[in-house]
Amino acid sequence: MVVGLLVHVPASAGYWLVFLLVAGETAGALVPGETASLPLVWACAASGAIVGDSIGYVIGARGLRLLARRLGPGLVGRGESFFARHGPKAVFLARWLPGLRLVGAWFAGAANMPWRRFLPWNALGGMAWAASVAVTAYSIGRAAGGVFAAVGAALAAATALFLGALLWRHKTRR
Repeated sequence: MVVGLLVHVPASAGYWLVFLLVAGETAGALVPGETASLPLVWACAASGAIVGDSIGYVIGARGLRLLARRLGPGLVGRGESFFARHGPKAVFLARWLPGLRLVGAWFAGAANMPWRRFLPWNALGGMAWAASVAVTAYSIGRAAGGVFAAVGAALAAATALFLGALLWRHKTRR
């Protein structure tokens, strides 16, 4: 089963859904991007993250830049200065910060970070983030599966003992 952060997503929905969820989240939509599984999920999540941030970059370059100019010309200048100095780091690291993951690419686009500088760091960040989330979810899922199996067996044994004790008590009272 593929499980989103806020929503249960059945595995039968396929890897395209993983791609769309991650692409949507990194483009700025409030949808669950974190998922569990491995190689194919990693590839789909990385692709979705890269495509989604690319869309977010365009949204920032076209819409957010105009809005920022209206709100205050200094905002655009500070953003351009920040992304000129720290753009690659910001694009790469924003993936791991939940709030910035939604809007980091918007800011890069609004700050007019050159596309040819944005794209490789967007791709590296998307691949590294997807790998870290997929491996973490896979590892936690395997460990949790063992714990749930043990807890399930213990609960089944406890239930059987409890029902057996009730049955024994009922028979001895007769």
